[in-house]
Amino acid sequence: MLTIYGVYRSRASRNFWLLAELGMEFEHVPVIQGYRLPDPEAEDAPFNTLSPGFLSVSPAGAVPVLKDGDFVLSESLAMNLYLARKAGGPLAPSDARENALMEQWALYGATSVESHALAIMYAHAEGRAKTPEGEAEIAAETARLRRPLGVLNSHLREHGHMVGGRFTVADINMAEILRYAQSEPGLIPAYPAIAAWLATCHARPAFKEMWERRLAEPA
Repeated sequence: MLTIYGVYRSRASRNFWLLAELGMEFEHVPVIQGYRLPDPEAEDAPFNTLSPGFLSVSPAGAVPVLKDGDFVLSESLAMNLYLARKAGGPLAPSDARENALMEQWALYGATSVESHALAIMYAHAEGRAKTPEGEAEIAAETARLRRPLGVLNSHLREHGHMVGGRFTVADINMAEILRYAQSEPGLIPAYPAIAAWLATCHARPAFKEMWERRLAEPA
């Protein structure tokens, strides 16, 4: 059986969303991020990314991690592409070209969007958004997102989805990256095609199921 190491309040959320879409059975091993704990190496600390038992599975000490028999895979975007191909069906690539496009968009999201969107999210989450320093940081990150968001907006306006004109794992991967940017009011609405597509993605029952489980976890 598949095993997912991680928590819903992490990048594992994109894996849990896909698994809900696919209806695949899996074992969930909760592994909290060590930086969220006062002393992750304390004897009574919960199982975390610095626990020896987890480091034996993932020397990188980061969640999520997937285990499929004796095969171990990290990096949430790669995990989703693997799971989709393993399951097959409409969420998976239908041929080599779709597979390449799904990999392309996953890499584009990771390299051109995610770090900037995360910086915006953290500025809000850490209460810095209303400070002069935070406002300057958000303005700078928003400027860095202008080009990639413009690319995505044009693509979605023309095609409706990331790949193949249908909802696929590529939509899940990109939607979870763009979700971070929603922390800044007005940013996503400035790109109407992205906003409409993201709303459709978040209306899916599998996303709602994942989100309810995420909200149920301790912050």
